[in-house]
Amino acid sequence: MSDAATTPASALPVAGTAYGLGIGPGEPDLITLKAYNILQKADVIAYPALEDGASLARQIVAQHVPDGRIEIAIRITMGQPADPIYDAAALEIGEYLKAGKNVAVLCEGDPFFYGSFMYLFGRLAEAGHPVQTVPGVSSMMACAAQLGAPLAARNDVLQVIPGPLSEERLRAQLGDTDAAAIIKLGRHFAKVRKVIEELGLTDRARYIERATLETQKMIPLGDLPADATAPYFSMILIHRRGDAWR
Repeated sequence: MSDAATTPASALPVAGTAYGLGIGPGEPDLITLKAYNILQKADVIAYPALEDGASLARQIVAQHVPDGRIEIAIRITMGQPADPIYDAAALEIGEYLKAGKNVAVLCEGDPFFYGSFMYLFGRLAEAGHPVQTVPGVSSMMACAAQLGAPLAARNDVLQVIPGPLSEERLRAQLGDTDAAAIIKLGRHFAKVRKVIEELGLTDRARYIERATLETQKMIPLGDLPADATAPYFSMILIHRRGDAWR
């Protein structure tokens, strides 16, 4: 007879829950109360990290993490397929969940707005583990607030446009938009800027990088030097009227 058959149900471990916590764009105080409270009670904390570097997500919540927690750094290798990394992380997290431990997975911004947690969510949910997602302040909302630039109003259509799109696609998207947030700039910045200039939208474009962090920088796009570069954590907000309230 198996051990499970001879062990009282009350003695069996209750499956833990994985929580995808949106922890905001960078400023520690922009974590929600719900995410904070879950973080205080979680047995295990997991977070994305560079292969040989620190984790921005872990740095954001550093002052909120209680001592003595088990930590899982999900090491991302740039330029390599991500699926095997998320496969392995989901298996590791799953073992803790089966042992009855709750796991808080940190995600910068919001977990379901271009957030890395969605890849773990799919794997864990498909494996039958309890998973809950806690929304967070997205970088787009934070950038708008820091710039003092409302995203959209009335019947405006707001587009979220990834910088890696081709010039042709960028031109098509921006050529017929009321308002846009262009994300994932990085090495695509020069291409994006070129398209914006060709469409005559430069004077209505605002640039911001590392929103809410001490290293934050924001400036009208047209005031940047011609040879300026942009980090991955940067964004351009455009509104065809200049300001949404006009």
